[in-house]
Amino acid sequence: MSGITQFKTAHMRYIFVWGFTMLFLAPIFGQGGIDMDSLENLYTQGIADSQELIEVVEELANHHPDAHKKVFYSDILLDLAATNEDPLTLYTGYFRKGNALLELNEYSEALSSFFKGAEMAIEEERNDLLGKIQIPIADVYSLMGNHENAVSYYNEAIALLRKTNDSVSLASALLNAGDEYSKKDKFDAALALFDESGVIFERINFRLGTAYNIGNMGMINAKKGNNELAQTQIQEAIGILEEYEDYSPISEYLTYMADIYADKQDLERALIYAHTSLELATKYEMRDEISMAHDKLSEIYELDGNTEASFKHYKDHIKVRDSLVNLEAVRSAEAERTNYEVAQKQAQVDLLNEQGRTQRIMVLATIIGLVLVGLLAIGLFRRNRFIQKTNQVINTEKERSESLLLNILPKETAKELKEEGRVKAKKFLSVSVLFTDFENFTRYAEALPPEKLVESVDFYYSKFDAIMEKYGLEKIKTIGDAYMAAAGLPFPMQDHAVRMVKAALEITEFVKTAKENEGDEDVRFNIRVGINSGPVVAGVVGTRKFAYDIWGDTVNVAARMESMSEPGQINISEDTYALVKDHFECEYRGEFSAKNRGKLKMYYVSNPSAKAADKEATTISASANK
Repeated sequence: MSGITQFKTAHMRYIFVWGFTMLFLAPIFGQGGIDMDSLENLYTQGIADSQELIEVVEELANHHPDAHKKVFYSDILLDLAATNEDPLTLYTGYFRKGNALLELNEYSEALSSFFKGAEMAIEEERNDLLGKIQIPIADVYSLMGNHENAVSYYNEAIALLRKTNDSVSLASALLNAGDEYSKKDKFDAALALFDESGVIFERINFRLGTAYNIGNMGMINAKKGNNELAQTQIQEAIGILEEYEDYSPISEYLTYMADIYADKQDLERALIYAHTSLELATKYEMRDEISMAHDKLSEIYELDGNTEASFKHYKDHIKVRDSLVNLEAVRSAEAERTNYEVAQKQAQVDLLNEQGRTQRIMVLATIIGLVLVGLLAIGLFRRNRFIQKTNQVINTEKERSESLLLNILPKETAKELKEEGRVKAKKFLSVSVLFTDFENFTRYAEALPPEKLVESVDFYYSKFDAIMEKYGLEKIKTIGDAYMAAAGLPFPMQDHAVRMVKAALEITEFVKTAKENEGDEDVRFNIRVGINSGPVVAGVVGTRKFAYDIWGDTVNVAARMESMSEPGQINISEDTYALVKDHFECEYRGEFSAKNRGKLKMYYVSNPSAKAADKEATTISASANK
């Protein structure tokens, strides 16, 4: 068995424990969860309730896609726990930090964090928590190649968890221990543990655990030469994993099978599995798995004597591996820019707070002046001068604050916020929502320097903003390379759909012209546009860093219109078509299946004002005949 495959199976194992097991420990936000961007926005806006703050930070430390951010939020969670003298939250903080460090391959630091968490569990006399944290401790030793320590901690974890009601953690410990024995070719011991963990997963109907269990049994049977049984089990595991769209372990299982058959000199079947793994990883843009699949194909082709194909896949492996490093640099630059924008908006809101503090100072100064007026005439004179200067400061700060607030919120919304102290969510019965997205943006992000990428995005968004202002439309937000706008709010308008299509036509024409005039130093994209019309709910989220946003099924369908459009096209829904068909020539595309929506009728906008132009031509012809 090659070294790469041994690493991959261990990697898959510890992700299972501290990813899925921890989902059962503290599901904070109920059904569906909350995406990480929303949680980060909630955190940066400020949370007054200490318990809610802890829950948000813990969720970020557990599920943020960036491992470095997980470490960052874990440290914040530890600080909050220390401040509140909360030993259980302190335990959780060490657990989360250890997981993040493990993901970064910082084994020594991960162990240190896990051992601190174990100490907290011992102090609190919580054997259930001690058993949980001994699983990742054993995982680290397994990854470090220390089989003896790994087995020792797995056995301790199993012994402790047998005395609890935590079936998921017990089954996970049994599964991981079985993997460890499998690495040492102790197949009977491994299968015995898998049998027990499989029974538990089936009893609690934890199908994801069942999939890993069956898949690992299949890998053992492949090692033992039971190829038909192994194939059946791995295919069953893959079938379950596909239900959960958990494609990373599927790709790794396929690569593992390729390695098994390569060891058996069945290179034809090994190539089939390796190519299938590469196709799956490529389809779902899993760059780590793409790199591993190319590396495995290079090894197999080398064994097959096909040096040309081996060298090609090795070059692809190196290329993908290097692109991962470059993409991380881009993400880092984007994160820095985001932090800067957050800081700018915070400064704007702080100006509003400063206005209130200045007014309080003025009132206090006025009271003091009234007391002194009867004592000294000079006191009255000085008081009047102070009031005049203070009013000047207040008026200046008020004008600046209002100007800055209008850059964040629509005018009427900003007015309501100032007068009422909050903004009520409003339902708009008919608006049009637009989404745009650049084609192949991720590929460009991997290859471009961060400064050049940001410069290119700003080039487009500046023009988009100007077009929205021209037609009286409302820009809602940008999400990476996606741009979102709405027509028909905060003030209802009868022709919102027509205005939005006109704006979309200008956007596509601008993007097309920019692409045609692309210089050697420029980076230009193609764009997809989607529009849908219907009711939405609009309001302001946050209490310090305000953000105007819209929600509803209309928004979701608009996003589907964009994702199912094509470069250079404006894809509109049936509802939008009904509002603009007398103004624009549209091409019916047919009905398409959209995720979670069933079949939707879609149209491409062909030519602006085609019907109006035909009518005008007819009138001119008639006049000429007269």
